[in-house]
Amino acid sequence: MNADENAPVSDKLAVRAANDPAAFGALFDCFYGRVFNYARYRCDDDDTADDLTARIFERVLTNIRQYAPEKGPFAPWLFALARNVINDHYRAAHRFRWLTLEALRGVSAPEPGPEAALLACEDERELLTALAGLDARERDILGLKFAARLTNREIARNLGLREGHVGVIVYRALGKLRMALGKGGGG
Repeated sequence: MNADENAPVSDKLAVRAANDPAAFGALFDCFYGRVFNYARYRCDDDDTADDLTARIFERVLTNIRQYAPEKGPFAPWLFALARNVINDHYRAAHRFRWLTLEALRGVSAPEPGPEAALLACEDERELLTALAGLDARERDILGLKFAARLTNREIARNLGLREGHVGVIVYRALGKLRMALGKGGGG
């Protein structure tokens, strides 16, 4: 069995996508949800997240030939590119805003009962308030960890940190969230 046979399907698909539009479509389908979720975590509304997701995939299409599987898996390469697109967006606007509390007020699951909707809204408000108390790096790393579903190793590689350092940041940020939410630090 050669090394290529052990590569994740997305890595093989990325290599094929450099020359095959159908493979790029499959790659898009495979990663769209994760990329959109990551963009949504970093911006104020669905429309902006949708626009950023389109820009991210446009940049992927432009740069797909630069992806080198021997340097690492495709997902971290993609999310490094996604971070750059989103950071460029905020830099160009001379601002770096995070998801506002107002942007998600009143958003709830489809058709919950009034009590469930009220509790969900309160929980969401508390979580967003707690997230607002984190610094930009902590929110970025939590976004990569939970919205983009990258591993600590992949995040570390993207941000130029040690894997253990990423783990410590995630652990401490989650501890801050627990404390802010009144859940205590015990685990």
